[in-house]
Amino acid sequence: MIVSSPEAAARLSIDAALEAAGWVLQDVSSINLYAGQGIAVREFPLKSGYGFADYLLFVDGEAVGAVEAKKEGETLTGVEVQTAK
Repeated sequence: MIVSSPEAAARLSIDAALEAAGWVLQDVSSINLYAGQGIAVREFPLKSGYGFADYLLFVDGEAVGAVEAKKEGETLTGVEVQTAK
């Protein structure tokens, strides 16, 4: 598989880690929040002006967290502002 960007490579790694931890991965176009206890939805749209969460995490149908895909080695300084949205 050809990976087009460092962020795309990070997403492949994140997908694998989430699945290994028991999360059910879904695309935003086909959300079923009750397909399992933990659902990770890719590219979830946020309120107008805030863009997208790379992954929005749901437990028992309720949003509980977000995961932002960054290239390997990038520091998390500054990402907290993006994730807080």
